[in-house]
Amino acid sequence: MSTLPVYVGLDYHQDSLQVCALDPVGKIRCNRPCPNDTDVLVCLLDGYGAAVHIALECCTGAADLAEDILLRRPRWSIDLAHPGYVARMRQNPDKTDFQDARLLADLERVGYLPRVWLAPENIRELRRLVRYRQDLANQRRAVKLRLRALLRDQRLRPPADVRAWTKRWWAWLAEAPLSEQGQFLRQCYQRQLQRLAEDIAEVEQRLRQVTADDPVVARLRQQKGIGEVTAWTLRAEIGRFDRFRTGKQLARFCGVSPRNASSGPKQADAGLIKAANPALRAILIEAAHRLARYEPRWQAFARRLRGKGKPGSVIAAAVANRWIRGLFHTMRSAA
Repeated sequence: MSTLPVYVGLDYHQDSLQVCALDPVGKIRCNRPCPNDTDVLVCLLDGYGAAVHIALECCTGAADLAEDILLRRPRWSIDLAHPGYVARMRQNPDKTDFQDARLLADLERVGYLPRVWLAPENIRELRRLVRYRQDLANQRRAVKLRLRALLRDQRLRPPADVRAWTKRWWAWLAEAPLSEQGQFLRQCYQRQLQRLAEDIAEVEQRLRQVTADDPVVARLRQQKGIGEVTAWTLRAEIGRFDRFRTGKQLARFCGVSPRNASSGPKQADAGLIKAANPALRAILIEAAHRLARYEPRWQAFARRLRGKGKPGSVIAAAVANRWIRGLFHTMRSAA
């Protein structure tokens, strides 16, 4: 068996894989379809050498395939690639499986592959739960918006001293003079909200069980301003804090760093960077609002920015940026 390295690009599909293997000088050893079966793939690649370096776009099912391959061939190396950045590197308007697999193999060969972290199975499982809970919360928010739109449509307002979604508000809503169809829709929305609340409570209880012995979650819960949902989201989306080199790098991953839009003598910011997980960024912005409201250090920081005329959204982003960078130094030693 050859000891020379072989560089493999895998274009992933649910039922098949396009496999491109290159030698160290970029010559194609093969570029052919293969069933999406780990045993078949390993048998195919075994024929090209012992030093196999695989590039695989990060998509649904890719992480499980990578772990299956490493389980059978621990000496091989597998890198997950960022799909968005790989697409920008494609210099051909056409798109075929043959070209995609070749590009991945070539980027792996020259060391330009835009890598993403291969999260272990326990983190991927936690992500599924956290994202399911977030989906339920989004559904609940949508139902609440539809209910308030119904009230606006029928020109109904609660008393000034009644806060929305409290018991008094629900008691007022039950007696509100809605139309016949409005009453029907109000009952439908209430049932949906009750069902969603039960589903969210169920998944939150599951999350408590799953993370009961997680030292990172326990350490996150000890930090001021971090509740259960924030801790679960940070653990699921960040995984390990020590995989980042600096707090600034973590802040960019979380999407709370300003995006530079400089050109020549012009120096400007263009809002927050866009390449980030929206749910993770939203959680951090919510935490920043709480910190700026209740924590003396962040109250003073927010007050200084407000004195300079900064709007509330910019202040929250600045607090989130500073806070997550500080959290990095606290958490990077956690397992």
